[in-house]
Amino acid sequence: MRLSELNTGEKGVIVKVLGHGGFRKRIVEMGFIKGKTVEVILNAPLKDPIKYRLLGYEISLRRQEADMIEVVSEQEARTMQNPYHGSITEDVPVPESELVALAKGKRRTINVALVGNPNCGKTSLFNIASGAHEHVGNYSGVTVDAKEGFFDFQGYHFRIVDLPGTYSLSAYTPEELYVRKHIIEETPDVIINVADSSNLERNLYLTTQLIDMNVRMVIALNMYDELEASGNKLDYTKLSQLTGVPMVPTVCRRGEGIDKLFHVIIGIYEGGDFLSQKGEIRSEILEELRDWHKTYVPDHEFGSHKEEEEARPRGYMRHIHINHGPELERSIEEVKKAISQNESIRHKYSTRFLSIKLLENDKEIENFISTLPNGKEIIAIRNKEALRIRKVMNEDSEQAITDAKYGFITGALKETFTDNHLEKEQTTRVIDSIVTHRIWGYPIFFLFLYIMFEGTFVLGDYPMQGIEWLVDQLGNLIRNNMAEGPLKDLLIDGIIGGVGGVIVFLPNILLLYFFISILEDSGYMARAAFIMDKIMHRMGLHGKSFIPLIMGFGCNVPAIMATRTIEDRKSRLITMLVNPLMSCSARLPIYLVMIGAFFPNYASFMLLCIYTAGILLAVVMARIFSKFLVKGEDSPFVMELPPYRMPTSKSIMRHTWEKGAQYLKKMGGIIMIASIIIWFLGYYPQHDAYESAAEQQENSYIGQIGKAIEPVIKPLGFDWKLGIGLISGVGAKELVVSTLGVLYTNEGDMENVNLSDRIPITPLVALAYMLFVLIYFPCIATFAAIKQESGSWKWAIFTAGYTTGVAWLVAFAVFQIGNFIV
Repeated sequence: MRLSELNTGEKGVIVKVLGHGGFRKRIVEMGFIKGKTVEVILNAPLKDPIKYRLLGYEISLRRQEADMIEVVSEQEARTMQNPYHGSITEDVPVPESELVALAKGKRRTINVALVGNPNCGKTSLFNIASGAHEHVGNYSGVTVDAKEGFFDFQGYHFRIVDLPGTYSLSAYTPEELYVRKHIIEETPDVIINVADSSNLERNLYLTTQLIDMNVRMVIALNMYDELEASGNKLDYTKLSQLTGVPMVPTVCRRGEGIDKLFHVIIGIYEGGDFLSQKGEIRSEILEELRDWHKTYVPDHEFGSHKEEEEARPRGYMRHIHINHGPELERSIEEVKKAISQNESIRHKYSTRFLSIKLLENDKEIENFISTLPNGKEIIAIRNKEALRIRKVMNEDSEQAITDAKYGFITGALKETFTDNHLEKEQTTRVIDSIVTHRIWGYPIFFLFLYIMFEGTFVLGDYPMQGIEWLVDQLGNLIRNNMAEGPLKDLLIDGIIGGVGGVIVFLPNILLLYFFISILEDSGYMARAAFIMDKIMHRMGLHGKSFIPLIMGFGCNVPAIMATRTIEDRKSRLITMLVNPLMSCSARLPIYLVMIGAFFPNYASFMLLCIYTAGILLAVVMARIFSKFLVKGEDSPFVMELPPYRMPTSKSIMRHTWEKGAQYLKKMGGIIMIASIIIWFLGYYPQHDAYESAAEQQENSYIGQIGKAIEPVIKPLGFDWKLGIGLISGVGAKELVVSTLGVLYTNEGDMENVNLSDRIPITPLVALAYMLFVLIYFPCIATFAAIKQESGSWKWAIFTAGYTTGVAWLVAFAVFQIGNFIV
């Protein structure tokens, strides 16, 4: 609980002080130290401030400041399981020694936030530390929300939050705002700033902003093996001294340096707020660290390893101010003086950080400052200083601050980094000269897509046949050993016919995600966005739009969420609207059924044509929307092209299997339930009142529904059964196959005939049906994602309407023109 929650006369033992470094330092200097007992003496008449007794003297705190101090109270101790005596009853006072023990135990939980640029290996660190299995993609926007994981290490329980990748803490993108808001409001105990060792100049810009925020931090110099392999050298010890932040080399893909990193974090967490003016740790805190070593780190004495030196101050861990030069520093100080008059905000915000952001014309910060009592005065001072900077430095204050930060970074790297010309950069340039070539780039891209579809279809055929055989055997087992009745029909026709008809495509789904993972992790996906930028621009989109569109081949839901990386609202909204036209993996089983039955000799080519049709249609619709529906200026193409990296088999296999597990989960959930419902509607009423199965189905509930919609779909060549399949596909596209599997199960004596051979249609109708499935109403999950990301039901409903309308027109044209030609 928080100190502010204690009532008058109650005692508590301090667990930790939250907030930014300046606030924590002031509170600790007042005596609010971990493990110390504090008692509430008096609440002011208006409940603010509150008087406390601490270390033998009385002190007052505002309630909002007391809210940033975590404590263990006597009341809380009674409800906690005491390690010595079990739970404590109400009438027995809690010994102070036990309160202290409970507070120390609670302090063993450390909240850590991972902050870093896209492609720096942040999610890899999260996965290896927490054991979580988040996908690692080598392009911007994989982590679009914070992921949370937990793990235990050397007596401490870590709660790790993997924040979205961001290049800065400005108000430019949703990711930047999200990360900044999390740091300010959630106040993590320690921040791990993950930096790509091979691109420090760009990565350290974010570090300078975190230093402005005055947070406890350690820098993980990730991919350090690449830096060493290149022949470049970095004196990270000296760089730590210059930045005042401990740095630990890591190779997260292989798990190297992770133990050392968290060892250093513990040292920062326990000792960072207890430094003397000379930068030395207090004796009692030092003793606690030694005791922890004896208990949890028995392999070496405290201070005997290098990481101990890095965790202790001596120049490695001290708060510095990035020197922006005399003119800027003068302006920062003037704005800071005005902001500092508001004591009520200093528990959460670094006033220096707010001053810098104001001078950078950060709209979010400006809106916040405007709410303060002297907000107008602060803004006026900012405007005055910004004008002065423009006159003196001949550039606006935002650019001047950016230049000053990069100047600091350049100077620091000049002293610590030796560039021997990165071999990897040379390799990257050679590969890029081929795959991003203005002529060869496009054929190579489509060749990769063709290989992906060929592999999905051909390689997936063998395990698919094996699963089909198993499904048939299971059906025969029930058919031969179970008494006749509705339950038997439900198991054979409903569950096995429905779920089994979809589960056979698991190998194809796994292969599709396998190939997509290789493209993502290798770095080629970003190149695809690069070469497609001109085409995207002609569509009225942004080059970054290509990544969410390609992600749509896997699943439209995360693809729509990935549009958050597109800063321009116009491009972002249009990308969301056309994303459902990209054929997701859920549609793949439908194509495989139809292509296997009607186009077996041209399987890969037909599959590529279907996917290409979706892409071309997305181009056309995006152009129309850009010109007539969504107004706005185009934004420039700014996107990182990360170096090529060999994808790790562990990462690819894990990602592939997780997608497979999701597919299997869907089999046992929505698809099984839907299959049972469809079977029920097709089985009743009066199942035994008709002479043939076909007649019974036609008069069942589902037959009546199908007959009602048949006039609408008859011009497309579809019968009522195909129409019911389309209706079920609104829930999830895989349901189309399971529905057809249920509806076409009783077509005569066809127990041993594949579903693709039981559908009595022509190749032309099959093509029209595949195109309709490709285009029409997105699944419910995609529909909800569009509403969430666009912020309006209007756009979700519009997407459902236009895709269904276009699907009908395309299928109608294909069927009617095809019949006319034939």
